[in-house]
Amino acid sequence: MRMNGRDHPLADCEKFPAAALCSEPFMLLEKGAKAEISKIFARNHLTPKVRFTTWDDYAIMTMVESGLGISILPRLILKRVPYKIIAKELDVPAYRRIGLAFRNKKTIICHIY
Repeated sequence: MRMNGRDHPLADCEKFPAAALCSEPFMLLEKGAKAEISKIFARNHLTPKVRFTTWDDYAIMTMVESGLGISILPRLILKRVPYKIIAKELDVPAYRRIGLAFRNKKTIICHIY
């Protein structure tokens, strides 16, 4: 979950309340993650106020930084971003499965974070 600036009413909360996703304009990421985000809303009986839909993570971060709304983005994309935005974990479970495919064990290099 990303939001703009320290002046946001929920900027200091430990975890962002999922119900609050419905009270602000929402920037929806529409690539493969759309289904995952839609599942979060459906599972929690929430209907976001989708203001804009795009396939570009960076466009969403720019819109959030500009104060146009909030969004849900993958944690990996949120590492080391140059945008002046705040990242918060949701107060409900939100995750995705990531699988690996490789040709043979000798050529794979794994880094666990």
